[in-house]
Amino acid sequence: MKKLVLALLGTALLIAAAVGYTVSARHDTADAEPAAPLALSPGQLLFRDTATGRVGTIDQGKRQLSGLKCDRFAAAKQTAVCLAVKPGTLPAVTDVLVLDDHLAVRHNETLPGTPSRARVSPDGKRVDWTLFVTGDSYAQTGFSTRAGLYEVDTGRLVKTIEELPVFVGDQRYFAADVNYWGITFAPDGNRFYATLGSKGKTYLVEADYARYRGKTVRENVECPSLSPDATRVAFKKKTSEGVWRLSVLDLKTMQETELAEQRSVDDQALWQDGHTVLYGLDNAVWAVPADGSGAPRKLVDNAASPAVTG
Repeated sequence: MKKLVLALLGTALLIAAAVGYTVSARHDTADAEPAAPLALSPGQLLFRDTATGRVGTIDQGKRQLSGLKCDRFAAAKQTAVCLAVKPGTLPAVTDVLVLDDHLAVRHNETLPGTPSRARVSPDGKRVDWTLFVTGDSYAQTGFSTRAGLYEVDTGRLVKTIEELPVFVGDQRYFAADVNYWGITFAPDGNRFYATLGSKGKTYLVEADYARYRGKTVRENVECPSLSPDATRVAFKKKTSEGVWRLSVLDLKTMQETELAEQRSVDDQALWQDGHTVLYGLDNAVWAVPADGSGAPRKLVDNAASPAVTG
């Protein structure tokens, strides 16, 4: 009984923190600093300013913040996505805003849950996200995840990929508690990877979007991020309860390399290029070599949710 009470209390605190933390996703210049007119350009590093929630970049050494407020942000090519909870909603509801190259809204979906992860496929044609939701009867913690995607060109919406057929060896995997999170697409816009969580374990799933089926690749892989050449996956590996080690997996050899970041990283990392991995930690955006060498390097203070346009 005591464990149940503690679990329910922990869930309530998590939801309350998520709702309290969020800001609305709209263009708002009420903050002290005027909004800068940002536009996506190749190789640009963007981030979420943690003090205001506004999306920004560093231009000639100066912080430039747009008027767009998000809880999670991602971009690639000429497409971006902004996730933000609608204020005052309980259970929480999130706006999924698909943006153009000037961060103007081109499409909006409103879905239940609070923001967790967001990505844009390298070709800019797929937008995907992960939301925390509550109320699933099978969820021992009281909450679960919904990973979905939107086709920018066609307007097709997949609210959740929970029905994705996944095979373990030659056998299709069935379980009531299947959850997916952390989608990452290959440059072709078809092959993608995600985490499957079920029965206390996590698996890296490789999937074919056109055929809409997938297979498990490896256990204990969370929040994958595919490298620009689609040969490696950066991910967080659970080492103990609530502790993750940032690592890189070679998809051909299955060799795993722990990166130089020794602290626990609870984020979906991002490849800045073929050699460097970015991530949010301790109210800043950091970079670390992808081969396990070197040391973590702080890129931007008071920042999270890094995004790099291709």
